[in-house]
Amino acid sequence: MSTPVLLAIGVGGILLLLLLIVKLKVNAFLALLITSILVGLAAGIPLATIPATEDTPEKLGIIPAIIAGMGGTLGSVAILVALGSMLGRIIELSGGATSLSGRFTKLLGPRRVSGALTAAALVLAIPVFFDVGFIILVPIIYGFSHAAGLNPVKFGLPIAGVMLAVHVAVPPHPGIVGGASLLGADVGMLTLLGIAIAIPLGVLSHFVSKWINRREFPMLASTKVMFEDFGGGDDTGIGGVGPGTTMTGTLTRTEAPPSAAMILTLILTPLVMIGLGTTAATVLPAGSPARDVLGFIGAPIFALLVTVLLAGFFLGVRRGWSSAHISEVFESALPPAAIVILVTGAGGAFARILTESGIGKALADTLLSTGLPIIVLAFLVSLSLRAAQGSATVAILTTAGLLSEAVLSGGYSPIQVVVITLAIAFGALGLSHVNDSGFWVVTRYLGLSVADGLRSWTVLTTILGIVGFLLTFLVWALVGGVSA
Repeated sequence: MSTPVLLAIGVGGILLLLLLIVKLKVNAFLALLITSILVGLAAGIPLATIPATEDTPEKLGIIPAIIAGMGGTLGSVAILVALGSMLGRIIELSGGATSLSGRFTKLLGPRRVSGALTAAALVLAIPVFFDVGFIILVPIIYGFSHAAGLNPVKFGLPIAGVMLAVHVAVPPHPGIVGGASLLGADVGMLTLLGIAIAIPLGVLSHFVSKWINRREFPMLASTKVMFEDFGGGDDTGIGGVGPGTTMTGTLTRTEAPPSAAMILTLILTPLVMIGLGTTAATVLPAGSPARDVLGFIGAPIFALLVTVLLAGFFLGVRRGWSSAHISEVFESALPPAAIVILVTGAGGAFARILTESGIGKALADTLLSTGLPIIVLAFLVSLSLRAAQGSATVAILTTAGLLSEAVLSGGYSPIQVVVITLAIAFGALGLSHVNDSGFWVVTRYLGLSVADGLRSWTVLTTILGIVGFLLTFLVWALVGGVSA
């Protein structure tokens, strides 16, 4: 199928998805599946899988591609969302979120809370994947939002923005590490320069989010229920139950909330464990027993599971909760989480269909034929692939693969190779929209509709990506790349 036709199908698929969700109010999960099937049919993806031969690789059919895309996404997201929701639920119902947010608000003052949280998120995002870190911080976002009487998007948007910027540009995250390997970029130099550019992007995320949040975004009904239940409701409680009360469907308890230090320790525990794992993977040799052990301890699923168990003990058992009460608290976290999981998985299915159809490759090939400077080409190809198939990691790796021969044979200095790699990374930062699983994680937890998500999250990520590229281009000019 010709490139113009594939590009037209890709654009048409995204427009159809927006029409179904925004205008016709079709459930996002169903709309993603419907659009995936229609795009697959239009792009000529076979109805059944075609086995591999000596000359051609296996070609997935439409339904197997959807299953593979959903399964691949849910394999990394479902368990994390479920465990993160359980952790958030026991923190909120124990009164811990209110305790922590009240303590920080008192120390920092209401005006400084958002900036302080954004700065903390930048540091925490270095060792932790974007979706994991954001899910871990959701209870804190909700707690501070409750204390300040604000919509969670006020605090959550800048936090998510800076975390994604770090995720795409700073090792040891997989996209940037894989891209560096393909292009031969020095990882140490890449880390230092990536962090140096991420810092001003963190400041920018804070102020751009304030500008975006000048308008009030109505909260989705499903998120509103989850948010209003957080911590047992508002300061007066629900149904006459006051502060410090923990409630589930059948049990009501009243006790003093846990300390802010205890809650902060629980929040930091998985981040420290994950940090140990990623550090070990960077500094220890492959096959080292210590690396294997720390890698297991630092696996996000294991780290969150341990933290949930610790929370059950310190916030439940040690404070006199019965096993039945703790179990009910954990179970109450799962129904709201199921919505996030299913929509995120369907976003992964749509992204897989776009990849299998060849739409992303057609877009990249079109840009590669333009003859643009390598630094500009790196950004535009990555940005286009990000928009076409959703995954920032895939966009970085694919772009690095497409440009690897030109970079490796181009006689570029080590710093120039690092800058090209970062240009690819910041291309993958922009244009997060409906085919990105991260878009659904952020918008569902912050209660944004698809239209409001495009007006806020997509705008924020695109601004951060463009500014990140401009800062990278400035470094390119300083190291003599313009004349290269």
